[in-house]
Amino acid sequence: MSPLRFIGFPIVCARAKGSRIWDVDGNEYVDFHAAFGPHILGHRHPKVDSRVLETLQNLDLVGLGTTEDEIKLAEKICQHVPSSEKVLFCVAGSEATYSAIRLARAVTKRTELVKFEGCYNGIHDAVLMNFRTERSRLGRRDPKSAGMLEEVVRKTHVVTFNNLNAVERKVRERKGKIAAIIVEPILHNIGCVMPKTDFLKGLREITEQHGIVLIFDEIITGFRHSLGGYQKICGVTPDLTTLGKSIANGYPLSAICGREDFMNRFKTAGGDVFFGGTYNDHPLSVAASIATLEELEKGSVYERIFALGDQMRKGMQEICESFGLRAYATGFGSVFVTYFMEPPVENYTDLLRNDAKIDEAYRRAMIERGFLIMPDSLTRGVISASHTEEDVRNTLDASKSVLEGIMSSSSITNIH
Repeated sequence: MSPLRFIGFPIVCARAKGSRIWDVDGNEYVDFHAAFGPHILGHRHPKVDSRVLETLQNLDLVGLGTTEDEIKLAEKICQHVPSSEKVLFCVAGSEATYSAIRLARAVTKRTELVKFEGCYNGIHDAVLMNFRTERSRLGRRDPKSAGMLEEVVRKTHVVTFNNLNAVERKVRERKGKIAAIIVEPILHNIGCVMPKTDFLKGLREITEQHGIVLIFDEIITGFRHSLGGYQKICGVTPDLTTLGKSIANGYPLSAICGREDFMNRFKTAGGDVFFGGTYNDHPLSVAASIATLEELEKGSVYERIFALGDQMRKGMQEICESFGLRAYATGFGSVFVTYFMEPPVENYTDLLRNDAKIDEAYRRAMIERGFLIMPDSLTRGVISASHTEEDVRNTLDASKSVLEGIMSSSSITNIH
């Protein structure tokens, strides 16, 4: 169980369908949390469930060889994701980022990494740091767990997102020692912080100039924003990409893909970099992924959820402005978040201005009204293809009522 599943009060889930979750007490919630985002089609989508059940009639975990579905899914990913010349499947996103970093070190024969403040790239020691950093620890490594190895932690350098000068300085300072730069193309683990126009392109130029492997951690953005990931949208092709969450609409599956010459270093292709896992490319998860991608390939899902995302963001901004509340309703595509502060928001440090008191009070009040938005300041909301315009309108109506109540019952200073 993830510690983030405990939200301050007991909720025991009984069933889920489409855009809804019901708890054991019979309470119904419109689900904008969606397990941190995998359910791009909605809970228990009939096409996904049907494909999984069909597979289960013939196959379960076999643990050797491959399956026709695994080959089909690999071909789909290589077709859609620009960086994907070869692909391997695993279970969790942390496994994918761990393998990408190990591969980068093998390819470059270097040991050090660069990551970004505000990025969450997995649970392993090399990257489990500086994604929710207190102001007093900014500018320093901020490991997030006891038991992390100091000799691993100090190999990672943390720099500011959207600051190419900081990246360039660190690369020159550690000349010839940086194996990889790993980045979420959009900082979704702290809501939604978009890259500046030339930031990702600049990272590509720096890594090419210095022989560094560029890793896009698209565990969240991959398939949530485009079949080709955010790299398809921004036009920047990394060396390696990690994928997960929306890849299988809630079934446990992740992937690492990238340049063929790099991927050939894995032992699965006769190389010298270990890659393995009993539950990798589980037939049921692979079946769910194929069904999910087939739905996304139709194109209408993205059109629909992007439009609902625009509606949500626009509505929240108008509500906050009507109260004179300092707020910034932002997001991308089907992702939305309201920061209780004024823009700009270019990096994690900017978000230290967010009024967490109002933020969390708003989220908890929304849950009480049946709208499941994680009661954790800076956490994103997501929209699935199962949500409707009525869901969004009802959410906005409830938000207006909740914010009105918060402002009338508290000493609010966060107003114009």
